[in-house]
Amino acid sequence: MQRFNTAAFYTLGCKLNFAETSTIARNLKDAGYAKVPFDSGAGVYVINTCSVTDNADKKCRNVIRRALRKNPDAKIVVIGCYAQLKPDEISKIEGVNLVLGANEKFNVARHLEALDFDERGTVKTGRIGKVREFFPSYSHGDRTRTFFKVQDGCDYYCSFCTIPLARGKSRSNNITTTIQKARELEAKNIKEVVLTGVNTGDYGAGSDENFFMLIQELEKLNIPRFRISSIEPNLLHNEIIKFSARSPSFVPHFHVPLQSGSDYMLKIMKRKYGTELYAGRVQTIKREMPDACIGVDVIVGHPGETDEEFMKTYNFLNELDVSYLHVFTYSERPNTVAEKFGETVPMQQRHERSKMLRILSEKKKRAFYESQCGKEKTVLWEGEKHACTMHGFTENYVKVKAPYNEEKVNTFERVRLTQPDRDGIMQVKVMDEKPIVPA
Repeated sequence: MQRFNTAAFYTLGCKLNFAETSTIARNLKDAGYAKVPFDSGAGVYVINTCSVTDNADKKCRNVIRRALRKNPDAKIVVIGCYAQLKPDEISKIEGVNLVLGANEKFNVARHLEALDFDERGTVKTGRIGKVREFFPSYSHGDRTRTFFKVQDGCDYYCSFCTIPLARGKSRSNNITTTIQKARELEAKNIKEVVLTGVNTGDYGAGSDENFFMLIQELEKLNIPRFRISSIEPNLLHNEIIKFSARSPSFVPHFHVPLQSGSDYMLKIMKRKYGTELYAGRVQTIKREMPDACIGVDVIVGHPGETDEEFMKTYNFLNELDVSYLHVFTYSERPNTVAEKFGETVPMQQRHERSKMLRILSEKKKRAFYESQCGKEKTVLWEGEKHACTMHGFTENYVKVKAPYNEEKVNTFERVRLTQPDRDGIMQVKVMDEKPIVPA
């Protein structure tokens, strides 16, 4: 069995969680804990949880049981959004030693040192309203692309969302400090950086700096690719779109949450835009970058969503020039505005609507991929081997495949996109004999 000073990690949820888990792993390494695979029987297991996905409790319990099967004597540490929202509930799960809230999770080593050897169910969380400190984070070594956290928290309080309760107010470092952290990625020869946050476009809230100012400074670094993970439509200003269109490093890929194509639903969801603004953003992107990939978040089954309002969403998306959808089936969340609404949508209807939009998403993605056939793009090859093939993504987020070649991992290569296969992955023809790395 592994010693107590070995640690394994499991991340549930978003890119932001992956960035934070990776940073916490490096902090533990500096404190003398060796990182080991999850199934190796580590002495410490750190589980980073999410509150957005359904069945947070069930998923957390499953991971805990899996860890204890590998080492019944392991110390189990649960962190993340679910840990901040329901710490006492988690502390009662058999085998849990530590539950750390939004601020405390970045001091896992110190809390482990203070823990009595057989201590169980210890909770260290503070009031989320008092959380003001920003902890920069980035992933490294887990995958080819690096997730770089530039912002945390949210001030929006949408009707369906618990994130402000789990992560607190919007906050970030200033541009000078953020660039200093980004230079660590530059020094590691990172090929692609994905900018991430809870509300990424709200970077600099409460100061005289903003997200547009940040990306102008990031572009000056010697990092070949920057990708904006997700940005609210009201914060995706035209100057950001036009900047990305002429930038040699910011790629033509945007993920823009919509949530509903009904202005009535957007209003009761407490969103900060309407369908006219959203459609305008899409039109601007496509005008400036015709090959741009545009992803959309959408929620079905929110209280008050009648058949008529849902069909407004379906028809709006059907007519919109977007590339894929992330479809979320609404589920009740404690302490949210939506939970208090009386007009709930039956679960069967929620699932039927979700299925309709997922089918639409596949059609959108297929149409987008087919529009790219015959075009030359640059792919960054990923390291994971799938049977005898390898995958990668073009600058405009087309997933491609080719025969596995270890020498090409984490390199750029110029390719011609040929046709999508039965799994919806683009096949390619290599244009250059050697992988290339853009200057």
